[in-house]
Amino acid sequence: MANPELTHAPSPLDRRARALAKAASSALAFRGATASRNLSRALGWFSVGLGVAELLAPRRVGGWAGVDTRQGLVRAYGLREIATGVALLTSKDAGAASTWMWGRVAGDALDLSTVAAGRRTAGSSSGQVVGAIVAVAGIALLDLAVARTLQAEAQAAGHATDYSDRSGFPVAPGELRGAALETFEQPREMRASLAERAEPAAVDS
Repeated sequence: MANPELTHAPSPLDRRARALAKAASSALAFRGATASRNLSRALGWFSVGLGVAELLAPRRVGGWAGVDTRQGLVRAYGLREIATGVALLTSKDAGAASTWMWGRVAGDALDLSTVAAGRRTAGSSSGQVVGAIVAVAGIALLDLAVARTLQAEAQAAGHATDYSDRSGFPVAPGELRGAALETFEQPREMRASLAERAEPAAVDS
């Protein structure tokens, strides 16, 4: 079997070890990324569902929150939710998903300000408005956590470096042949020993 240090070609065992290490690291990264991506997709579906409700039944959505909001504004929020949800569902990587998750966080802040500043509907109670604010705030915290996680994963993926093709040598192993002879100095004891071996040969001749 060829020596990989001399031929610059990895042995079958080395290739198998590298493949296993790469598969293991990919599996660990995939497990962490899968949880965040599943959450972002679930929130994407939630955005689509909420957006459809706001678009088709704006008065009912406002009544649930206990505030009297213009139907045109609620429908505009519905279009925003649908667009954000579709973008999350079609995002190809953590970077794109994190961008749209931050969009959801901004939308949550807008929703909170709208509910807090909205005029109460007839027959609504302060507890109903507070409940709506708490519900929106809870979703906002979840959106914030998922957005941060996806952003961290995107940054980690961008800084990851693959060292599987590195040999540890400054140049190709084949170029190192004979390099040590340029600075090699024969020890004095070795020179004396070689001289002693050469003398009988000279006498015999």
